[in-house]
Amino acid sequence: MDNRDLKQEVTDKYSLRGRVFHRIREDILNGKYKDHEELKEVAIGQELGVSRTPVREAFRQLELEGLITIIPNKGAYVTGIKVKDIKDIYLIRSKLEGLCARWACENITDEQLEEMEEIIYLAEFHAARGHMEQMAELDNRFHTILYEASGSKMLEHLLKDYHQYVWRVRQKTLSSSRGAVSNVEHKYIMEAIREKNPDKAEELANQHMLNAYENMIDNGLLNYFEE
Repeated sequence: MDNRDLKQEVTDKYSLRGRVFHRIREDILNGKYKDHEELKEVAIGQELGVSRTPVREAFRQLELEGLITIIPNKGAYVTGIKVKDIKDIYLIRSKLEGLCARWACENITDEQLEEMEEIIYLAEFHAARGHMEQMAELDNRFHTILYEASGSKMLEHLLKDYHQYVWRVRQKTLSSSRGAVSNVEHKYIMEAIREKNPDKAEELANQHMLNAYENMIDNGLLNYFEE
């Protein structure tokens, strides 16, 4: 086996592990696996059409992220996300989203601004008709563009991970009146970025996350998670 073949083999191995890891993590975050439920290597491997090895490797990574606990000679159990985790994520996101909006003032493209504007327009349309599923998708897309517009792959990666972690609770908040209010806040953030006003954009994006967290508290949405 020459170096090229070895390199390809290593790449394939890690991309397989990555796919398995992301699939299991998504299933945990989406509620397919409940807190304290045991994850079985063989069953998951059969479901995903892989051997036990990439599943075992994914388990180790999930344990590092705090989503599962591996008990020697017993098994792997879902830890899930706790109330404190949600609070921590939103407080961290508030700072990072502010930084993201600040950097977007320097790096955003005309195409990205146009897509943001279209998303806000579509969200207004769907909010008026109570189409909450479409609202959630558009909200997700707005933040994705914002992260990409920061011009930082590291910041984009961090924020996409945090965004995914709270997907379940975000779907619930956007099914309330928060969806329409959130879209208005998106509009103000976009306008500040378009004006190349980094201080204003950072402040608005920071407050946007704090408002989202306060809304969860006010509507009792943290009751879906364990203390």
